[in-house]
Amino acid sequence: MKVLVTGADGLLGNNLVRELLARNIEVSVLLFNQNKSNTGFDKLPLKRYYGNITDSKVVDEAVAGHDMVIHAAASTQVFPPRSQVICQINVDGTKNVIDACLKHHIKRLIHVGTATSFPPGNKEHPGVESGDYCGFQYGLDYIDSKYKAQQLVLEAVKGKGLQAIIVNPTFMIGPYDGKPSSGAMVMALAQKKIPGYTDGAKTYIAVKDAAIAIANSLTVGKIGECYLLGNFNYTHQEAFKIIGNAIGAEPPQIKLPASLICIFGAINSMIGRISGKSPAITKEIAKLSVGYHCYSGEKARRELNMPCTDLSIAAKECKDWFVANGYLN
Repeated sequence: MKVLVTGADGLLGNNLVRELLARNIEVSVLLFNQNKSNTGFDKLPLKRYYGNITDSKVVDEAVAGHDMVIHAAASTQVFPPRSQVICQINVDGTKNVIDACLKHHIKRLIHVGTATSFPPGNKEHPGVESGDYCGFQYGLDYIDSKYKAQQLVLEAVKGKGLQAIIVNPTFMIGPYDGKPSSGAMVMALAQKKIPGYTDGAKTYIAVKDAAIAIANSLTVGKIGECYLLGNFNYTHQEAFKIIGNAIGAEPPQIKLPASLICIFGAINSMIGRISGKSPAITKEIAKLSVGYHCYSGEKARRELNMPCTDLSIAAKECKDWFVANGYLN
């Protein structure tokens, strides 16, 4: 089996290609930057294609000759919150992948979406793979464009016979986070840079569990279906305690008012617009951080055989990788 993975050098992609290689699958990757170095990634036995996902010719040449495609490439940029580039990468890029898969009769496309394409719930009543889209309220082109891309895939399944399923990861934690992305929270906790916690909750998953579920979806799962990839719904206080205990760091003890976080985010966004530098917490991220964004991964556990690794294990693996690769003393 020959599988092409787009966006393979991110947190999910790094873990995914390793899972595929462990299954003796012949893996190719489509990368944006030939000169980008990601610790350990350049040593993997992968066939490499380079180019912009928005270039239909680049995508077509990469997809040709493969049996299946996993489309994980995306812009996760949240500042500035509105950007045509984000839409081009996430929407136009996905359209190019769809067109190439149809042209070359790809047996299955796995499109990596995001959980925010579905209405969230709380711990007692988590969101599922249905409901009207409400992500527009956050004012982020990242969230809106990922929803639009998901709709393109579903429309192609219904109208053009595309053999595709969609996976929707929640907040992933684990090793090989070279950016770092979600692991920045683990680093900040280890470095005692998180002053407090707020109300709110979200869904967590060990990135290796998400990678296994996606690898499984090459042969299981139903065409035209979406699968939320998430295992644990924790409040921010609960998550900090679990992660802190796992990595030997003291979790924050002070509860911060949601209004204070939102004001801080608004000020940061204003400073960012003036300086041109992306702040760690923006107005939009602050709004997301104080809300409840919980989802159920029951469908993926049932139909994709998704494992359920404790968050403490994923956090420890994340920290150990950071230490081994010089991110943390």
